Amino acid sequence: MSSSALDGTRTRDWAGRFAESVYATEAELTALDQQAGDGDFGANLAAGVGAARPLLDGLEASAGPAAYLGAMATAFLDEVGGTSGPLFGLLFQAMGRAAGPGPELTTGALREGAAEGLSAIRRVGDASPGDKTLVDALAPAADALGAAGEAPPADALAAAAEAAWRGVRETASQAARMGRASYLGERATGVPDPGAVGIALFFASAVGTVRSLAPHLDGG
Repeated sequence: MSSSALDGTRTRDWAGRFAESVYATEAELTALDQQAGDGDFGANLAAGVGAARPLLDGLEASAGPAAYLGAMATAFLDEVGGTSGPLFGLLFQAMGRAAGPGPELTTGALREGAAEGLSAIRRVGDASPGDKTLVDALAPAADALGAAGEAPPADALAAAAEAAWRGVRETASQAARMGRASYLGERATGVPDPGAVGIALFFASAVGTVRSLAPHLDGG
């Protein structure tokens, strides 16, 4: 195994950084969702990573990436309320399946998992790019992984995170066609979609913990 391989330990660390990112930005997520949603997205995302913690900790040290992603899927599908929680669970589930039984999460598996997760979310949520939903961050992230070729997983995930943040910023100028934000009309204009932010947080956490949303929402 190379030093850059995304094995079970590094996948667990990724999940841990995602939790840290969610906790660090929960207040900002809540503020966004108060402007464009029900105001509960930050709490729901925090509930998801909180529910995942004991499942992740309970895995054997030899567990592979699929086990950690599967644990996250279980937590979000079974324990998180609202609309976005189960959708995140579908993404984690697809990525876990793509990882397979092997000891490493390859760039090819990341590409396959993100694409399958996007398809599942679009099928269940009936959302398309441009509807101002988490799809607007996941679709460009999946595209970036698709274009990564044989790049190391860390480089592919960094590109996916950058693409996801671009998608997040684009949602600020979009008119919502799905969810509660669609009922708010112009009041939701100028506000990035919280679900899209959550997707960007996930991919960005593969690289490092996100302590504040502001630099990413401003394009920094």
